[in-house]
Amino acid sequence: MVKVVITGACGKMGRAIVKLALEDPGLEIVGLVEAKGHPMRGQAHDLMAGKAPLVTDEPSQAMTGADVVVDFTEAGASVNHFRTAAEKGVAHVVGTTGLKDDDLRSIRETKGARAVISPNMSIGMNILFDLAQRASSILGDGYDAEIVELHHRWKKDAPSGSALRIKDAVEAGQKARNWIEVFGREGITDGRGKDEIGVMSIRGGDIVGEHTLYFAGIGERLELTHKAWSRDNFARGALIAAKWLVNQPPGIYSMKDVLGL
Repeated sequence: MVKVVITGACGKMGRAIVKLALEDPGLEIVGLVEAKGHPMRGQAHDLMAGKAPLVTDEPSQAMTGADVVVDFTEAGASVNHFRTAAEKGVAHVVGTTGLKDDDLRSIRETKGARAVISPNMSIGMNILFDLAQRASSILGDGYDAEIVELHHRWKKDAPSGSALRIKDAVEAGQKARNWIEVFGREGITDGRGKDEIGVMSIRGGDIVGEHTLYFAGIGERLELTHKAWSRDNFARGALIAAKWLVNQPPGIYSMKDVLGL
């Protein structure tokens, strides 16, 4: 039985993770964490039917005796949770987006830590990351790469972490190319630059998440699209990562490692 702590437990993603964890006989929820001063602090989570653990705003207390933390919070909170988990020898699955380069560097340099970090825990989305790199390598510079991502009106970061991951995958497929990254376009330009890769963000309504990578050639276009209608696919991938991670040696992993891609 894998003992799991869920941070951001009362948010949209947190609730999806709690729901699926309760349905998994291989998991035991031993901690539920929310931000300081959250109104659910000290109360039973509504999905737990009055059972322990109660929601707490003390991550260190919740992680005591746990095997793994599943974390979909804000970037600053995730970094703090990582440090606490590393000190306690607890594995950490991080699905939070918006982590800065300095944060990621600090995480990778932390000795003895075990973590899976991915801007998107969806199985299908991680297949898209892999396909993006392969397609880029095969198609070469004869095709223009553009990325469009759509999310709900409440999303705080743009572009999405997944869109940036797709961009990185395309660039990795043609490492020798001098890529020019463009985030949005406006006004009169001289046309699209040969080595540009564009990333466009759309926000509206309750869109869970949609990403399309276009490889536009002359006379044809290849589109790779992933659409999410439910947060359950992200939660499911995160729990798969959690169960995988507890059996791994110290290191910083991605969903590519979890899926053996």
